[in-house]
Amino acid sequence: MTVKATNGAALGSAPTQAVVQKLQDVDASKVVVTLAESLKPVPPPEELVFGQTFTDHMVMVTYDPVNGWGTPEIKPYGPISLDPASSIFQYSTSAFEGMKAYVGPDGKPRLFRPELNMLRMKRSTARIALPAFDADELLKLIKKLVALESRWIPNLKGHSLYIRPTIIGTRPSIGVRASDHAILYVICCPTGPYFRTGPKPVSLLAVGEQVRSWPGGTGEFKLSINYTPTFHPQQLAAEKGYDQCLWLLGEDSHITEAGAMNFFVVVKRDDDHLDVYTPPLDGTILPGLTRASVLTLAAAHPGQTTLPYLPHTLKLHTHERLITMTDLFSWHASGHLTEIFLVGTAAVVATVGRVGFGDKVLEAPKCEGGLGPVARALYDRLTDIQEGKVEFQGWSVPIDA
Repeated sequence: MTVKATNGAALGSAPTQAVVQKLQDVDASKVVVTLAESLKPVPPPEELVFGQTFTDHMVMVTYDPVNGWGTPEIKPYGPISLDPASSIFQYSTSAFEGMKAYVGPDGKPRLFRPELNMLRMKRSTARIALPAFDADELLKLIKKLVALESRWIPNLKGHSLYIRPTIIGTRPSIGVRASDHAILYVICCPTGPYFRTGPKPVSLLAVGEQVRSWPGGTGEFKLSINYTPTFHPQQLAAEKGYDQCLWLLGEDSHITEAGAMNFFVVVKRDDDHLDVYTPPLDGTILPGLTRASVLTLAAAHPGQTTLPYLPHTLKLHTHERLITMTDLFSWHASGHLTEIFLVGTAAVVATVGRVGFGDKVLEAPKCEGGLGPVARALYDRLTDIQEGKVEFQGWSVPIDA
């Protein structure tokens, strides 16, 4: 005799397989576009302040553990309503990216190496256990948004449309576990040059007692929790007359980052060529897109490409190695230190003029025009590639409006 279970399965027979519903991934083809009823005036480029003026529209898509990612929306820019217990408020479950769109010579908007932003955002999202998403589909949504907001892209040298893709955990519970609810959104703001009055040397205060990141931590991911602990040390540095903190780590006081940018040093060799050093990606340093691009361009000079202003006979030897404060002062004392510069999405390239370390102050070599020779060459070549004026390895990606 076969006894039937209440769920219809026969006791003693092979168990039935549970039906597992496949959760929906982000699908850009399903995007619903709702246009703003009225468009905001675009401010003159000279009045732009980074991060304060936002465009008319935004991308938004939500995730829940039953259905997965919902229907993407492009809708008017506006507030987001969240439960007060959402994990973003309680446990800082947030990852983001920084990208830029430019106007090319053909009038089309374009992005700079966007696939690398998407790859990094997926890694950052996984590190804090937020729901995964199809990065290719997110990039399609970003392109649609940029095409829609193309009137906001300033068509001037050094200007761009800054793009901030963000994912936040929205699980409405203060229980300490990963968020199984999320919102993925993208906002944009037009921006001018990082230094509105022209490039100027940055001053750094070396900080070792309050670290930005540590081995096994989250320094290599673009997470909101990496930035908040830097605010107080930055205030202390400003009180002492410095622009940014130079983040040190370990008993040897080796350099990781400066502010929120990657750190580079140029050292003259005995053969009069140049070594270009930057700290290695050891897990404590964000793998910056500008950092990777600078290393590639510097290594390509002069064999694969010739950087502007630099002699054809000059060779740049790139190295990823630990740089200690002892190294820095030793190169300076020997007269071999020629430049210190920083790189990142916002500033692209910025020269360092002064570094404070304890009771010591290192005055970097003076440079004309606010940038040293190598920094200037890299800045001009990078911005020309970003704006589509120079082609290099397909880094500049046009968007069809």
